[in-house]
Order: sequence, then structure tokens, then C-alpha cells
Amino acid sequence: MAFPIKTCVVCSEEFELKPGKPGFANRCPSCSEPENAGASKKGTVNADERKSQAEANEARRDAMRNLLYRKDS
Repeated sequence: MAFPIKTCVVCSEEFELKPGKPGFANRCPSCSEPENAGASKKGTVNADERKSQAEANEARRDAMRNLLYRKDS
């Protein structure tokens, strides 16, 4: 059975749409690769950024706790 022939929307090159192909169904494998590399790099956070985010989240929790549970005198 032959695979369907598709045309890439980025580079207008024809390619065979094979099962298990990474990326989008309307992009050729060479145009899908840079997008996959950028997505995995996006999620990395170093230790300093994690610490500052944790501190900011703690401050938000404290502020919400004070607003919700303080007693009006």
C-alpha cells in the first residue's frame, strides 16, 4: 500500500505521509524538525529561576491567605 503524497505548507515540497511521522501532517519532516527542537528547549528552567518562582508563589499564597481568612474587626 502506498503512502499518501502531501505538499508541505512551508516549503511547498511533496513528501509521503508515513505513520509515526513526527511533527504536523501538513509539513515535511525537514520543516518539522526545528519546531520539535524548540519545544523541548522551552521547558528548561535553571535553579535560580525555580527559586524565584517558588518565592513568588509563596508570597502569592500568603497574600491570598491573608485576604481570605483575616478577621474584620
